[in-house]
Amino acid sequence: MSRTVLVLNGPNLNLLGQREPEIYGRTSLEDIRRLTEARGQSHGLTVDFRQTNDEGGLVSAIQGARTTAGGIVINAAAYTHTSVAILDALLACGLPVIEVHLSNIFKREEFRHHSFVSRAATGVICGFGANGYELAMDAMAQLLSKAKTA
Repeated sequence: MSRTVLVLNGPNLNLLGQREPEIYGRTSLEDIRRLTEARGQSHGLTVDFRQTNDEGGLVSAIQGARTTAGGIVINAAAYTHTSVAILDALLACGLPVIEVHLSNIFKREEFRHHSFVSRAATGVICGFGANGYELAMDAMAQLLSKAKTA
C-alpha cells in the first residue's frame, strides 16, 4: 500500500492569507503545504500537495490517485457544496478520504452546511484553520496503519 497522501485544494485557496482573513486566517497555502508535508513526514508519509481552481482538475487528480496514493485529504472549497462529479470520483477511487475545511462550515451560510464530499469521506475536519491539515495527516496515518495490518 502506498504511503503517499494526495492533498487536494480547490478554488480560491491559492488566495489564502489575502482573501477574507477574518474567515480563513492569514496563513498562506504555501505555509499550509509546509505544515502538511512536515506532519506527513513525521508519520513516514509522502505528501503530494496540489491546488486547482478547476473542477475537472480535481476529478482527474482523484482518478489518478487510484494507482499512486494510499489516501486523499481534500479541501474542495466551494465545490464541496456543488460537485457531484467530485463525489463520484471519490467514491470510485476506493481510498480513504478525509475532508478538510479551514472554517466551521456549520457556523456559516446555510448553503455551506451541505457537503457532497462528506458522503465519500471517512471523516471530516472543520473549523481548526490550517491546523486541520495537520489533524488530517494524523488521522490518515492511523487509517493507513490500520489498513496495512488488516
